[in-house]
Amino acid sequence: MRHSSFGCLAAPFAFAKLGMALETPQPASVSETVALKKKRARPSAGEVRQFKQEYTPMKDSRKRYIGLDVHKHYLIAIGMDDELNVVLPVRRVEFSYLETWMKKTLTKQDEVVLEMTTNTWQLYDELCEHAGRVIVVHPPHVALITRSQVMNDKIAASILVRLLAKGLLVGIWIPPQDIRELRGLVAQRRKMTGLATQAKNRLHAVLQRHHLLPPEGNPFHESQQDWWLALALGKLERLNLQSDLETLRFAQRQQVRLTSLMEEIANQQEQITRILQLPGFGAVTAVTVWAAIGTIQRFEDPQHLVGYAGLGTRVHDSGMSTRTGRITKAGRRDLRVVLIEAAQVAANSHPHWKAELARLQPRLGRNKAIVAIARKLLVAVWYILAQHKTDRFVQPEALAQKFLKFAYQLGKENRPAGQSAAHFVRQRLDALALGQELTSIAWGSKKPIPLPPSTNKVSDVPNTK
Repeated sequence: MRHSSFGCLAAPFAFAKLGMALETPQPASVSETVALKKKRARPSAGEVRQFKQEYTPMKDSRKRYIGLDVHKHYLIAIGMDDELNVVLPVRRVEFSYLETWMKKTLTKQDEVVLEMTTNTWQLYDELCEHAGRVIVVHPPHVALITRSQVMNDKIAASILVRLLAKGLLVGIWIPPQDIRELRGLVAQRRKMTGLATQAKNRLHAVLQRHHLLPPEGNPFHESQQDWWLALALGKLERLNLQSDLETLRFAQRQQVRLTSLMEEIANQQEQITRILQLPGFGAVTAVTVWAAIGTIQRFEDPQHLVGYAGLGTRVHDSGMSTRTGRITKAGRRDLRVVLIEAAQVAANSHPHWKAELARLQPRLGRNKAIVAIARKLLVAVWYILAQHKTDRFVQPEALAQKFLKFAYQLGKENRPAGQSAAHFVRQRLDALALGQELTSIAWGSKKPIPLPPSTNKVSDVPNTK
């Protein structure tokens, strides 16, 4: 409901630079016109000094609202009171002077607002030490800034502070330090994955240009390095090919390193381990979902989590007209992407989700059916994390195999001292109250791996959803 007011306020902000003269009286006679022109003339030096004296900082006992328009090397600040009177004049603050400015200007009675941008969390932590309250807003949610026809730094800061003073801004959730670092780890691995994909695409382009057939198996494996270098290419093209191969090797090494770290984190966090029970969820997917969500308590029901991921449908319901459309995509892209990937895996490997895809695909098409499955998986994530329930479609045998593979990936050094892979699997299954009746795990062509007996009673029924 708060966002519905943006459209009503857009016109004044677009036509008034700082909203200072929206109701200029029209002169009724020639004499009034001359007087008005004199009033609008450039003030004298004495008048300028008197004008500046009006913008004195408020006393600490009064509340101020301060808007910041943040850039790479500086920010623009302006402050107003409850009546939208300017109490802190527009000022450009270089980041080299930021600490001094905050100490001299900000008080614990101030409320500060800024838009989400690069290094926002660092700036947020610094501002919290001096201001009473700091709000971070998502730029697309501030329609008066994103849609304004006349815009500069001063107007952007003024719009932010006006909306804050009137209570029309809703701040985003501020993640704690551990979630920030985890999101950084996820983003770094995603960059390395993209870097490797780009290098592979350029190598594929070399084969297409020269009408060459790639070697059997994985053409980008290290064992195929000599085959690539033996190609009859020009000097410059060979140099580019060597560069792409080195880029690919670097990105792959970083992927292995970052994936190993994410697996260790998944092993240490019980909540992340619980997400692994869902089909299509590996350690990387589970850590990505956990980092995007942060804390499940901020989502009161599954629908809010679905909307946060941008997997909810567009809705227009006004008067006698009701329409729905495609998904909004107005949420965390990394969360949405990994859920789509998990849905693809689940629809190809899990019996229940195979049947779900077969039911939805004739009516929706495969792509929309996969999106629907991804949305259902996210709903299951909410119940698993918020209410500690177990997936009702889980297959204990398949989950035991997944945990066994996870145990081998972790290695002995990352498991508790003296704990075998089989004991690792049994511990994880018992935590979920699953697989009490399992005595062994099928492992490819090898002999089944025996499992230790469960510490739970076979009669225990898991809490499913």
